[in-house]
Amino acid sequence: MAYTTIDDSGLFFNLINYTGDASADQAQTGVGFQPDIVWAKARNAANWHGLADSVRGTEKFIYPNTNSAEESSTEYLESFDSDGFTHGENGSIGDSNNFTAWCWKEGTVPGLDIVAYTGNGANRTIAHNLSAVPKMILCKNRERADNWNSYHAGIGNTKAWFLNSTATPDDQAEYWNDTSPTSSVFTIGVNTGHNANTQACIAYVFADVQGFSKFGTYEGNGNADGTFVYTGFKPKFLLAKSIDSTAGSYLIPSLKTWVNGDTYFQYAYTNTTESNAAFVDFHSNGFKLRKNDDINNAETYVYAAFAESPFVNSNGVPTTAR
Repeated sequence: MAYTTIDDSGLFFNLINYTGDASADQAQTGVGFQPDIVWAKARNAANWHGLADSVRGTEKFIYPNTNSAEESSTEYLESFDSDGFTHGENGSIGDSNNFTAWCWKEGTVPGLDIVAYTGNGANRTIAHNLSAVPKMILCKNRERADNWNSYHAGIGNTKAWFLNSTATPDDQAEYWNDTSPTSSVFTIGVNTGHNANTQACIAYVFADVQGFSKFGTYEGNGNADGTFVYTGFKPKFLLAKSIDSTAGSYLIPSLKTWVNGDTYFQYAYTNTTESNAAFVDFHSNGFKLRKNDDINNAETYVYAAFAESPFVNSNGVPTTAR
């Protein structure tokens, strides 16, 4: 049964910062649960992002910032542990640099389903287990160099956007066959990025969960006193993309020391090091843009946000109440 509200988002999403060791495997703890997705990025080095999941299994990485195929190595993620994970020495997760790792737990409760399937080169539906209509789907062909074909409800079923690129959304029926997902399936077209015949693919399927996750759109106002976006919780993770131009690129704020006016973040489409800029505040019920910038506050954007804490819990009580 799906939860209508999650009071403790830390049971299903968390991020940790750590320093790697280039000479040995390391266990990282403090996640608070056994993760099913670990997305890691070096903060102080121009290394690729690395993503592992429990469905594809250990010692396998795909890279959100590139179109590269899946790779296997004992230097990648070694195990999913009860309070975190153990990793090897690869520069995407474990050399001597400083890292952030974003971690999710799978299941109907947190509005996430990891779906592995084999492409067939024809229009088709793929079953998922969310028991809710997906709002965002990130798809990747594991066997070939091809884009991360991605769906967002704010863009619609006629276009795809690409996690690994700054390109504007592309309007082709070959992505989703111009068909919106339902509470049980999502539809894919013939594009090789997520449906090449006989090739293994993976999809990360997300839905809104009150107090935990929100997927929507907002209009920037081109002002330092920027747009406020209501999510119903204090965000801990924000991924945003302009749908108007290539100037507004994907971004992932990463938790270093969250102080309003001092935002530490990573770009999802590139391997650049962590940056900081005073462009967003996280509030108890949403986020507010603070910079006149086409990256995040001058155009139309889609976003995905995950919670640190809900604004109102499942009993209708504000979490800020004393």
